[in-house]
Amino acid sequence: MRSVVLGLLLCAVFPLINASCFKVKHETTDKFCQDTTDKTWHPIGSVWRNSKCVDCNCFADSMTCCDAMQRPVNYSDKCQVEYDYTTCTFEVFEKVPCSHTGDVLGK
Repeated sequence: MRSVVLGLLLCAVFPLINASCFKVKHETTDKFCQDTTDKTWHPIGSVWRNSKCVDCNCFADSMTCCDAMQRPVNYSDKCQVEYDYTTCTFEVFEKVPCSHTGDVLGK
C-alpha cells in the first residue's frame, strides 16, 4: 500500500514542465497568417488560441505562437498524461496494470 501511495505521489508532484514558443516568418506583403495546427487564416494584428491550446499573434512579418498550457516532460514511465484541450489543462496519473486471476471465458 505504501508503494502505491508513493507512486501516486510521485506522479502527482509537479513534473518538470515545458512550455515553448515558435516563430514563423512570412512576406511583409502577406495580409494573413495561417495557423499551423488548425490551418485557419488570421489577419495581421489578430490574436487567437487554436485547438491544441497554443496562443498565436499575427504580425506584419511573422506569426509567433506559444503554448497556452504547460506540458509535462521527464515523468516516470509508470505515469501517463491526459490532455483536456477544451480547458487547456492536463492530468498526470499512474498507469494501472490490468491483472485478472482465474479463467477467462471466450467464444
